[in-house]
Amino acid sequence: MSVLKSLKSKLCRKSSTMAATKIKLITNPHYQKSGPKSYVHLMRKYGFHPTKEGPYFVGTTMQQTGRQYTDKPIGGRVHARQVLQKKSADTGQAGEVGADDVQNDSMYLAQIGIGTPAQTLSLDFDTGSADLWVWSTKLPSATLSQNTNHTVFDPSKSSSFKNKDGSTWKISYGDGSSASGTVGNDNVNIGGVVVQGQAIELADTMSAQFASGAGDGLLGLAFGNINTVKPTAVKTPVENMISQADIPKTAELFTAKLGSWRDADEPDKGESFYTFGFIDQATVKYSGEDISYTPIDNSQGFWMFDSASATVNGKSIARSGNKAIADTGTTLALVDDSTCKAIYDAIDGAYYDNDSQGYIYPTNTAADKLPVVSFAVGDKQFVVQKEDLGFATAKSGYVYGGIQSRGSMDMDILGDTFLKGIYAVFDVGNMRFGAVQRKELHQNLSAPPQ
Repeated sequence: MSVLKSLKSKLCRKSSTMAATKIKLITNPHYQKSGPKSYVHLMRKYGFHPTKEGPYFVGTTMQQTGRQYTDKPIGGRVHARQVLQKKSADTGQAGEVGADDVQNDSMYLAQIGIGTPAQTLSLDFDTGSADLWVWSTKLPSATLSQNTNHTVFDPSKSSSFKNKDGSTWKISYGDGSSASGTVGNDNVNIGGVVVQGQAIELADTMSAQFASGAGDGLLGLAFGNINTVKPTAVKTPVENMISQADIPKTAELFTAKLGSWRDADEPDKGESFYTFGFIDQATVKYSGEDISYTPIDNSQGFWMFDSASATVNGKSIARSGNKAIADTGTTLALVDDSTCKAIYDAIDGAYYDNDSQGYIYPTNTAADKLPVVSFAVGDKQFVVQKEDLGFATAKSGYVYGGIQSRGSMDMDILGDTFLKGIYAVFDVGNMRFGAVQRKELHQNLSAPPQ
């Protein structure tokens, strides 16, 4: 009887963890759109060299490693280091990129519960990285006192928290900014799916660029082979959901629907959400189409798929062998220079602006004067909504385009500019990416609220 009771309690516990619901996304109230700052963030995140003129570039500095057994950066070997730099408009001299130059806030945040009892934190869900890291009480008091708008995870208040001795993590970018710390295991509730013993990366140091963000951390939804925990990488929440059978074998996936304030008068009211372990069939049905799937290549840790063509006003652009990744942690879409040029050549008055380090076009451009732009996901084209072709206010009378140059990268980064036009299915179990075109009644080109 005790064996039966034990089995029954396990089944009950497992079934309760499968009461998955939509995770509604909160629009970050502190987010202020800036085209150049978002572009600089992507230069940091992906480490690419820009191929177009602008104030920001990747330069080389010489750094001494310091003599052995000292903590001073003098003596020892000298090596070249690639760093992100900014050219002064006044002097033309290169200097460091400061925290104010980078868009570190995410546009969307999602609430999850960590620990027992659960502590609710607002995190950035990011399919372009694979770490679950949070603000923690281990951070210096100065950092915490200067950034009081965060919920800070306190492991001492969770009865289920366990230290993962000897494990550390560090996320660092090309401009020298970083966040790092220790690792523990705890229970994580993501939209009703409870992941037991998930590795939580606790920040105990954080540079100013990281500290300036509004979220309480980040939840990576890429693949574990790019997780930064050492000496051994840890499983991501989705990988644990699958191994623990927290989500059905038939639906080892998550989905993302990114809406906008521009959609407030659409039938879905611009609703934004994630789901784990199920596809929201109402969203698919409303589109009037079936989900189109294409295989992914996760060898680099990303949700990468073939995107061998694009169209501008129905004219096809062949891009043989081209790859793209779906990145929910990126606001813009970055594509090759020739495709970028074709898009903005189709908009009267558009041009590449060196000061903005991006393409801009007149704010008063009417919807029927904006091109129909689409990118291939596998064999099918998906259209970028016209209302998302403009990302943010640029110089007076102009808007900064939502599609920009990918620089030296050999793959496209399809961020929110593209993802807002589709309902996206990230199917881990079948190693495929699915998309269905979202249907909107009209395009809202009104200027964003300041």
